[in-house]
Amino acid sequence: MSDKTLLDLLGTFHSARVLILGDLMLDRFVYGSVERISPEAPIPIMAVERTVDMLGGAANVARNVATLGAQATLIGVVGQDPIADNMRTQFALIPTVRAELIPDPHRPTTIKTRHVADRQQILRTDIESRAPVDESVATTLLARYRELLAHTDVVILSDYAKGVLCERVSAEAIDAARAAGRMVLVDPKARSFQKYRGASVLTPNRHELEVACGHVCAHDREIEAGARVAMDQARCEAVVVTRGKEGMSIVRRDGATEHIRTVAKEVFDVSGAGDTAVATLGLGLANSAELSDAVRLANAAAGVVVGKYGTASVTTGEIIARLGLTEEGQISSKHFSLDSVQQLVEHWREQGLRIAFTNGCFDLLHPGHVSLLNQARQAADRLVVGLNSDLSVRRLKGPERPVQGEVARATVLASLKVVDAVVIFGEDTPLKLIEVLAPDVLVKGADYTVDKVVGADLVTQRGGSVLLAELVPSQSTSSTIARMNAHRK
Repeated sequence: MSDKTLLDLLGTFHSARVLILGDLMLDRFVYGSVERISPEAPIPIMAVERTVDMLGGAANVARNVATLGAQATLIGVVGQDPIADNMRTQFALIPTVRAELIPDPHRPTTIKTRHVADRQQILRTDIESRAPVDESVATTLLARYRELLAHTDVVILSDYAKGVLCERVSAEAIDAARAAGRMVLVDPKARSFQKYRGASVLTPNRHELEVACGHVCAHDREIEAGARVAMDQARCEAVVVTRGKEGMSIVRRDGATEHIRTVAKEVFDVSGAGDTAVATLGLGLANSAELSDAVRLANAAAGVVVGKYGTASVTTGEIIARLGLTEEGQISSKHFSLDSVQQLVEHWREQGLRIAFTNGCFDLLHPGHVSLLNQARQAADRLVVGLNSDLSVRRLKGPERPVQGEVARATVLASLKVVDAVVIFGEDTPLKLIEVLAPDVLVKGADYTVDKVVGADLVTQRGGSVLLAELVPSQSTSSTIARMNAHRK
């Protein structure tokens, strides 16, 4: 597949609907440093500096679906405890995830706590139950799952061996999905993949494949042999093996194989990389992509996320920057991730160039947008545009927006001569971008006042300036959409 077609595929992600069923958990990271050994026992004493809680397991799959711009519905089981409340609070901040959390007072909400000292994990503690869910809970879960099947494009089963995807739930969930004509992807943990009979695609990592097939899978041929055993067990159509720094391998039932090497540059933390891979793969297949093309994007996404600390997620902008995708299939000079744009800005500064920055949703580009961008570019030598991701647009403007996905909006902006770089951001405001990029000129429309412009104080404290661009009357995306709706009625 050409890079142009991969870019087109990424541009379809925002329209996909994914149903995720599996084991929910909270990933807690306790960060600190170790400077001495305990006098009570030969163990390190860790001075705790901060604690970060992140959605993990099936919840992290849903979070990755959301950050890639799509709609996720998540079904899982939690206890009646503060950890479950913590997860509900986090889900409330992600408007494109519909979380169906079924309470079970007889089991705890799973939490994995990792202690990280000086970038090295020194201890992990787990609170969990591995027992299969009670029959009554399974019945409730499956009933809700069947109701939601009609409103999804693809199903992902995220099995972390915590009891939700027991034999009954796995079998009935796969059968119901296939009867409804939906593809089923499984991220497996069972010792035998017979549990997943009828699934479309399995995505084991190398260790999980070795456990299931019973032999070492260190090299390509061993991977292929192990995958064929797995396919015989699960009666699935394909096995996609995630192999860490060696990339991913596709083995199909028709005998075709393909080994896609990794695009990771640095590996800081592999936590949740499998969640990112299966979420990206699911979005590709939800939009009728060829399996190999969806795997290429999943491989790139996993390569991005292992370069982050904690149970991280990935955006389409980061995938574009990793693969260097443009309309012509060449490496772009208008990157779509913060890291790549930061490098560009540093290079421009070395040349003595002044940097302007503006931001917005830029949904349905209109003359008002063009005027603002022109004024911004005239104020400096280079113009960087911060573009709200699909997820942040939905938080700001509601579930029906944006009209165009972030890839389409970024591509349109990058095609404008006055725009020198585009960076997609997932936060509600561009404050982080402004802190990192430190523009010389910060530009917003004249409907703002300087004291209301996010980041204005940071720019002026560094000796920069704030420009309030003149507005074009009666031009806004919201009014355009309103006129379109009125015309349709």
